[in-house]
Amino acid sequence: MSIPFLQFLVGVLFLTLVFNHLTKKNFLSVVAFSVQSFVVTLVFLHSFLETGNIYIFFMVVFTFIVKVILAPMFFVRLINRYHLPFSVSTYLSMPITLIVIAVLTFMAHSQKFVPLTNIVPPHQIILSLALASIFVSLFLIVNRKEALSQIISILSLENSIVVFAIFAGLEQSPSLQIGIIFNIFVWIMIATVFVSMIYKHFGSGDVTSMNNLKD
Repeated sequence: MSIPFLQFLVGVLFLTLVFNHLTKKNFLSVVAFSVQSFVVTLVFLHSFLETGNIYIFFMVVFTFIVKVILAPMFFVRLINRYHLPFSVSTYLSMPITLIVIAVLTFMAHSQKFVPLTNIVPPHQIILSLALASIFVSLFLIVNRKEALSQIISILSLENSIVVFAIFAGLEQSPSLQIGIIFNIFVWIMIATVFVSMIYKHFGSGDVTSMNNLKD
């Protein structure tokens, strides 16, 4: 795959995160997560085509099955079961949210992070986008009030970190990556049960409603 195409893929990853900040529909957030997970799958495929490492091919398969297919299926099932077509509001208003995203993106491309994004000079633009994706994912976690959105945000952060690590040339054990994918699958199932309990008890996924809990 050419560098411009890889830049396009990471750009799509970044845009799905921005989209998740803007959308108020849980189903669209799930679709955006599925798209970004497919991007990660293609990035792993690129790594496999370059190295020919069979373990990386396993990562391609596992990432596609767990993140592109199974995880969205779990989330859609939650949405349908508890009738959650819309997510709750964010802590910050939309204009302020967009300003914060712009600031975080500027920071990722600033000179302060050049020593980090220039680890592999040909990938500097890609690494800057991946770093911006990490920042925007972290902001998405703290800015959303709804439990399901927060779970998707955490998984999106993991996607961004994986992409950054791949293009930064950081050595990764395939067995470790496969273990992480398996742990994510187990975590998704546990999170699904946890979110189900929240909706059954509080009637919504708004985590601010848990402030009323007392010992």
